[in-house]
Amino acid sequence: MADQPLEQALRKIKSAGYDGVEYGCDLNSESKEAFLKLCREVELRFIMQQYGAAGKNFEEYLESYKAHLEYLCSYKPLFVNSQTGKDFFTEEQNLSLLSIATDIERKTGVKILHETHRGKFAYSGATTLKYLQKFPSLRLTGDFSHFCAVSESYLEDQEETIRSIIPHVDHIHARIGHPQGAQVTDPRLPEWKDAVDYHFNWWDAIVDFHRSANTSFLTITPEFGPVPYMQVIPFTQQPLASQWEINLHMVTLFISRYNSFV
Repeated sequence: MADQPLEQALRKIKSAGYDGVEYGCDLNSESKEAFLKLCREVELRFIMQQYGAAGKNFEEYLESYKAHLEYLCSYKPLFVNSQTGKDFFTEEQNLSLLSIATDIERKTGVKILHETHRGKFAYSGATTLKYLQKFPSLRLTGDFSHFCAVSESYLEDQEETIRSIIPHVDHIHARIGHPQGAQVTDPRLPEWKDAVDYHFNWWDAIVDFHRSANTSFLTITPEFGPVPYMQVIPFTQQPLASQWEINLHMVTLFISRYNSFV
């Protein structure tokens, strides 16, 4: 919703029945106070999203990563969702980033979750499991659509790996992927039924785990994105479906399916 004024976007989100918003912003964003004030006014909880860390080498990335996490934690969000590391960083480098995040958690009291995401340290099921074995306290945002795209499958041959990852997932990014991409055109279409079913099986397992653990709440961001995630008609560049309507459709499915958590 970056194409809309902040106040308009937040009020639209609230009026649609959402409990909160997942918000990404630049380092030292000038909109910080306005965002916090509006969230209080419209009564929206919020999650901050770290995706902006960058650098020409690992050392520059590390400093940028640390600065972004410290800044986003200053918002005092429900938690920070972080796209951490790079798939081409060494294991030692990515582990050092995870250690930095843990230190910032302790210092600020703000929980930091690490998203399973293409191009990041947790880009595949097998790689994520390897880091979990070395860093067992790691908590994740589960976006398994990326695993589908990376493995070119619905993870049918990785059931044990996914079962091992699920207990570490504290937040769900509810994009539905497929073997050739991280987002289906429209989950309401019958041709994507298998993709929807696979993802709901994983989400059911995450919800069941948190119910068994008596978790007080579980957060889900319906995350169907705009172009280039959303496919468009050639030449006209018109989206094949409404991103807003798809995400509301996902909300309806979650409320009906997981009512005891609402």
